[in-house]
Amino acid sequence: MWGRAKKLPAERRPALERDERVVAWAATADDGTVVTTNLGLWLPGQEARLGWHEIHKAAWDNPRLTITPGAYVEHGDGYSVMADQPPVTLSLTDPGDVPSQINTRVTRSVASTTHHALASGGGVRVVGRRVPGVDGVTWHVRYDDGTDTHDPLVVLQTAQLVAEAAYVPAD
Repeated sequence: MWGRAKKLPAERRPALERDERVVAWAATADDGTVVTTNLGLWLPGQEARLGWHEIHKAAWDNPRLTITPGAYVEHGDGYSVMADQPPVTLSLTDPGDVPSQINTRVTRSVASTTHHALASGGGVRVVGRRVPGVDGVTWHVRYDDGTDTHDPLVVLQTAQLVAEAAYVPAD
């Protein structure tokens, strides 16, 4: 039997954009609310939504939800450099579809991901992400810990790797 999804109470509703709609929500043990929408994830106490493309990791271990957001560190030639932010862990009292929606939407946002060792040491992950409302793929890189991100050889090799990943041959 198909049931209706539980309705998000108005007092728990974040400030949604015009074309944004609630997909699932769950209360947290500390009386907060996690809200998943077609555009991203609203976490308790946050003034802004995390876009699906801004979530580097999401883990579910009932009742704990752990989200590792990414932050823009700098911009390169055709890509943004991202870094993991501290993980946010919440206990969900009645998770409903929230964990599965997060898993599905974060996974769908990843168009391509490859890891490369760099000639001068360290490594970089090149990730193509789909961003709601943006045509095509947006390119992000995440450097391995200890990689000298300001080494000119690292910057050059990273730009080449992103260009190769983004290259779509003509038919």
